[in-house]
Amino acid sequence: MEKGERRNQTLIMEFILLGFGNVTGLQPLLFLLFLVIFIVTVAGNILIVTLVVADRHLHTSMYFFLGNLSCLEICYTSTLLPRLLASLLTGDRTISVKGCIVQMYFFGILSATESLLLAAMSYDRYLAICNPLRYAALMNGRICCQLVAGSWISSLVGCTIIHIFLFQLTFCDFKEIDHFICDISLVIKLSCGDTQTVELLTFIVSAIGTFVPCLLVLTSYIYIITTILRIPSTTGRQKAFSTCSAHLIVVIVYYMTLITVYVVPTANSHKVLHKLFSVFYTVLTPMINPVIYSLRNKEVNESLRKAILKLIPFRNRHTSLKDKF
Repeated sequence: MEKGERRNQTLIMEFILLGFGNVTGLQPLLFLLFLVIFIVTVAGNILIVTLVVADRHLHTSMYFFLGNLSCLEICYTSTLLPRLLASLLTGDRTISVKGCIVQMYFFGILSATESLLLAAMSYDRYLAICNPLRYAALMNGRICCQLVAGSWISSLVGCTIIHIFLFQLTFCDFKEIDHFICDISLVIKLSCGDTQTVELLTFIVSAIGTFVPCLLVLTSYIYIITTILRIPSTTGRQKAFSTCSAHLIVVIVYYMTLITVYVVPTANSHKVLHKLFSVFYTVLTPMINPVIYSLRNKEVNESLRKAILKLIPFRNRHTSLKDKF
């Protein structure tokens, strides 16, 4: 009976991303908005990477992690926004099943890696504040590379296992996804096959990839705050806190939006709110991270100031040469 029913079902080869609903009049405005966000995000993170690579004063473990995080944010934004921009520009909301799964694959790897990198950065701040005498020995270049490589490799392995099973799913009849990206939980619901294994794997990998780094971050900051409060002088406490304040703000913003999107239950009446938080988590967070690190970090500000001062004489010389000829 089941085989007969499955034969009667029509296999689909593409999904329709409903996005922000029927907002034909607002599409040009949304396109311009997301285009500006995309340009600012990529430019801001490229600037951070350039400063970290070019300025020898930023060749420390903290900025090594920051540079890697900025590279990740560029990839992260480039995975999601170009497809959304094309949809808003052309009005074509379709995406192939394989293309959707590939988007989820890269999105999953980058999301998991970001969680692990933020945990590695919190461990770095823990060693710098709670164990400063051994910091250089415990957080050397080799350890930093191992932490970054471990973050990428573990995320790659976990997401690959899930997506091997996802590629084996069949999709029938229903093909509308009420989101602007391919969300794994919504895609699994559209499958007309047995999804128990992939649902269990997704839950296990997501729980490990999210809650374990979150617990490590929380533990690190409990020790950091405890250590800072023990510093007798106000100046000393402020100086110690300033070294981790930017990272703490990024972590709070990241996990608050992540929990709101994926943990807090969403009724039908809250779908619009769910999408808004998804925009904040997937689109706005990568854009504001460079801003937070720039505003809250004196060394990054100083490096940026030096870079600008170097560019001004170069531009003046170039202008004077053009005037001569």
